[in-house]
Amino acid sequence: MPVKKTTCIIDGRNVRSLEEFYGELSRQLPFPPTFGNNLDALWDVLTTDIAGSLRIVWNGAETSHRAMGKDFETVVALLRDVGKERKDFSVTIQE
Repeated sequence: MPVKKTTCIIDGRNVRSLEEFYGELSRQLPFPPTFGNNLDALWDVLTTDIAGSLRIVWNGAETSHRAMGKDFETVVALLRDVGKERKDFSVTIQE
């Protein structure tokens, strides 16, 4: 059985808050209906709930960064930590 490979493309022009970030991911990925819309829940989903290879590409990230400030930096740090935890996960941040 082939391993599922998923790519999630985030458009930074449409993500200006944590809530919009969570919403974008939950639209593209199989998040459980009980997802808590917080960083702990995001960690749990990305490290244990999504099977197969996962790549997140955040295009226009500078727009999100300007709008989200520290929240953007926190989310990016979490995504990079997920990459350390899961060898089949990658994140690409593109200005």
